[in-house]
Amino acid sequence: MSIVITGNPGVGKHTIANEIAKRLELQILDINNIAKDFGLFERDEDTNDVDTVELKKIINKKISKPSLIVGHLAPYVLSSEQIKKIIVLRRNPYDLISVYKKREYSDKKTKENTGSEILGIIAHDAINQFGVKVFQVDVTAKSVLEVTDKVMSVINDEDSSEDVDWLDLVAKHDDLKKFFAY
Repeated sequence: MSIVITGNPGVGKHTIANEIAKRLELQILDINNIAKDFGLFERDEDTNDVDTVELKKIINKKISKPSLIVGHLAPYVLSSEQIKKIIVLRRNPYDLISVYKKREYSDKKTKENTGSEILGIIAHDAINQFGVKVFQVDVTAKSVLEVTDKVMSVINDEDSSEDVDWLDLVAKHDDLKKFFAY
């Protein structure tokens, strides 16, 4: 069974996945690269839509041995039988804004991604799909080594999921309008 690293764009999935793959000597399966290789991205304004039904079929064929799977689409293209644990990396939405500026995301795309992080959409969807196999790790203000060590401790059953709630933080700062158009 495979280990999964998922989370919103900008949380450090690929950086941490590379470190974990080295430690566990696992091959990385990158969901986005598989989708690109098979031409499953469809351009829609400044976002890319993916045919997740077709992607799920392709990924099922690619998982023949334990791997480290990385990508934000994990909850939508993997099944529980394939997964040992799924680690959802979470990051303070205020920090994500600067990441998205460096990536030159549009304001709309920035709000969509920070809003998703605040509401915990990927964590929620992962829990619905994988249940007790899901563990959240807050990467905010931690080094790559600290996050890698934390993820390894979760994988090795030495640590538990963290409780991550950005909605309270944003509400306390009265910044809902900063992140959500309403």
